[in-house]
Amino acid sequence: MAEIVINGLTKRYPNGFEAVKDLTLDIGEGELLVLVGPSGCGKTTALRMIAGLEEISDGDLYIGGQRMNDVLEKDRDIAMVFQNYALYPHMTVAQNIAFSLKIARRPRAEIKRRVHETAQLLAIEEMLDRRPKQLSGGQRQRVAMGRAIIRQPQVFLMDEPLSNLDAKLRVQMRGEIDALQKRLAVTTVYVTHDQVEAMTMGDRVAVLRDGKLQQVDTPFQIYERPANLFVASFIGSPPMNLAEAAIKQTKDGLTVSLGEAEIAIPHELAARNSLDAWVGKSVIAGIRPEDIYEVTRKTAKLQAAMQVKIDRVEALGASLLGYFSVDAAAPRAESVSAIPAEEVLSEAPLTGTSGTSFCAIFEPRAMLKIGDTTEVALDLSRLHFFDPETDASLLAEDEPEKKKKPEAKKK
Repeated sequence: MAEIVINGLTKRYPNGFEAVKDLTLDIGEGELLVLVGPSGCGKTTALRMIAGLEEISDGDLYIGGQRMNDVLEKDRDIAMVFQNYALYPHMTVAQNIAFSLKIARRPRAEIKRRVHETAQLLAIEEMLDRRPKQLSGGQRQRVAMGRAIIRQPQVFLMDEPLSNLDAKLRVQMRGEIDALQKRLAVTTVYVTHDQVEAMTMGDRVAVLRDGKLQQVDTPFQIYERPANLFVASFIGSPPMNLAEAAIKQTKDGLTVSLGEAEIAIPHELAARNSLDAWVGKSVIAGIRPEDIYEVTRKTAKLQAAMQVKIDRVEALGASLLGYFSVDAAAPRAESVSAIPAEEVLSEAPLTGTSGTSFCAIFEPRAMLKIGDTTEVALDLSRLHFFDPETDASLLAEDEPEKKKKPEAKKK
């Protein structure tokens, strides 16, 4: 395994379009880093530059301490798993897995041994004599993984390897890939547009938009402390509720005006977000759907209650999504992510509602119906605030020792 150092990586095409802009990342030995973002954000282009399949316009790429800008793809000691599997249809599973060793002219006995070791690792021993057309999508993906594993490379690169699988198989395969990567402890860069994959698999997650890195951190930190409006709205399903708000000073402390609702801000939260400097100014306030509760479940922290009328209901089995309108303006469209339809758990509520649409997660037996009026409360400790001009989070940065990369995995 090897560390990957990316310093100011840029991909510029002859027409002047920059697909990746000044990307800087350090990927530790044995780490699984996920590049995630909407379609066209530059994540696959970045992966292809690491692989040597795209020429680097500016910046430097180091793998295992060696500068790779001018090193041919075949000499980079990497293995890539593609979205479409790229298996040879006329070859058996064993021949597909063994192909790189055969090209390298390894001894026949060694090839046979390593093919069976790899097949055993992936639980495909009984399929070695089959051809790709006789396999399911999940089995083909295991063969593609086997072809990469058998090379024993210092880096794995995976380009949306699960996107062609159905939803149930995707869940199974992402667990298997994650467990396999931890077992092999090979430095891995994994590209996906699916933020659920990113959050469940990555040691760290790097969020890209329009070729620029928005935030890189652990999945927990990305979710709990999004760096800007784009990350806040892209990560999470359903996404964070966002609306324009105003900070006011009262004799009892600071409040945030969300339409007609005046919500008292806990002192600790105001201090963490330096909200004293925002008195009399507009901000973007955000709260995740799971942090809005029915008043029947209120606690000491749930002080901000409001009556809402349900515009739409989605029953998901384990939970119930209820959509309602808040009398506040929505953030400008360019501030939040345009998430492709296939990545959205729920559609927007029906047209005809006024204000900004919010979503809350209710108990599955709440028996809510469209048109019902109910009382909800906000967990005030979970409010987020953003600068409406720069889109940046107002939350103070972590202490330096909390921003360290995860420790490298040990073999």
